[in-house]
Amino acid sequence: MSSDPPNREPAVPDVTQLLLAWGSGNESAAEQLLPVIYEELHRQAARAMRREAVEHTLQATALVHEAYVRLVDQKRVAWRNRAQFFGVAAQLMRRILIDHARARHAAKRGGEANRITLSGVEAPATSDDASLDMLELNDALDRLAMLDARQARLVEMRYFGGLSIEETAEALDISPATVKREWATARAWLRRELTAS
Repeated sequence: MSSDPPNREPAVPDVTQLLLAWGSGNESAAEQLLPVIYEELHRQAARAMRREAVEHTLQATALVHEAYVRLVDQKRVAWRNRAQFFGVAAQLMRRILIDHARARHAAKRGGEANRITLSGVEAPATSDDASLDMLELNDALDRLAMLDARQARLVEMRYFGGLSIEETAEALDISPATVKREWATARAWLRRELTAS
């Protein structure tokens, strides 16, 4: 007679353990990882796409697939944990969206720019949020990175990746209070930069 309950669901593999195994060269861990992380990557992509114009030609699923292909190609990353992985995913999604915006901008040759909002990640954009161009935001983030690289990474994780305060703190190895303080500072700096331009 079996001691397992009859309706027991199989245990979901731990993302951190799979990342560590994958980093150690276990290729089957990479195969096991995709179904575990796909749903979260898709949520992350959907959050990023909500900030894009309605007529945006890139879909969340395509963004997930492109980000995953780039994640798998990461040879120099020593995966530490789930938060770090999704932080890198946020960075890659930002790059993909920027590349896409540049290509559209080049195709239009200065036509209408893709507008987004710099609103809080917990709440939807409000009508008083300043509308900004993805390429302008990217340039401003690059300038912020020269002044404070950690704040730029924090914005990337929170804004593009939709990571929570706690996930961002874990990925950056800082306290949640520090994340909150630097998130507020970085947003204020970006608003000032973007309204000045």
